[in-house]
Amino acid sequence: MLKNIPLSAAIGLLITGTYFLAALFAPLIAPYGMAETVGDVWEPSSAAHWLGTDQIGRDLLTRMIFGGQTTIFIATAATILSFTTGSVLGFLAAVSGGWVDQVMSRLVDLFMSIPSLILALVILSSIEATVVTLIVIMGLLDSTRVYRLARAVAVDISVMDYVEAARLRGEKLGWIIFREILPNALSPLVAEMGLRFIFMVLFISTLSFLGIGVQPPLADWGGIVKENKEGINFGIGAALYPAVAIATLAISVNLIADWILNRTTSLKGGRG
Repeated sequence: MLKNIPLSAAIGLLITGTYFLAALFAPLIAPYGMAETVGDVWEPSSAAHWLGTDQIGRDLLTRMIFGGQTTIFIATAATILSFTTGSVLGFLAAVSGGWVDQVMSRLVDLFMSIPSLILALVILSSIEATVVTLIVIMGLLDSTRVYRLARAVAVDISVMDYVEAARLRGEKLGWIIFREILPNALSPLVAEMGLRFIFMVLFISTLSFLGIGVQPPLADWGGIVKENKEGINFGIGAALYPAVAIATLAISVNLIADWILNRTTSLKGGRG
């Protein structure tokens, strides 16, 4: 599978893999403790602190590593929840049709009419913003977008001959969804999953920047930007490092998603 991988996808895999490995082994590779004060305020880069220190003297490289772990974990978990919920409900609505489809689709339209960020701000202002609540809120809010895509794809697939044949054989709803529709809907869903993961990274970073996302002592990239934003006025680039990390992660995931989409599309064409 990786023998004829294009250069852009290889770069995407390398960057994304590096971020995920750093997140996975953060306690082992971080030079200091996550909340440990090891120097003066906003020290420049040095042999002891490769990226310098933050606004209270913590090692910025350490904060970036642990912040990446938190950001990637929450974004990944929320994406999985979003796709599991949205895809299953979207397929169910498309296969069931009738009033089931109408009720579910109108409810989704209702939630999509409210901007996700505003709705998340309202919810998180009234409950405690823990990692679990952030994952659940982000995942469920974003599942409406996945639902619309999954339903649209499933509606086209559900009228195919092999789906009709499965119905005539007496196959149950679960078989039709997971054995007939899902395998043929993976190509657009995989591409969309990459985009939704990037959105989750931006979503949690925005919430943390606004002060209602990840709470101290945990670190995340949006929180690091918030903590060090005043340093920009003094020519301190501490707030720029997490911004660069978010941008490079977004680009690399997009490169992988595009490659997977092109590959699965060409494979389908070859079978036809």
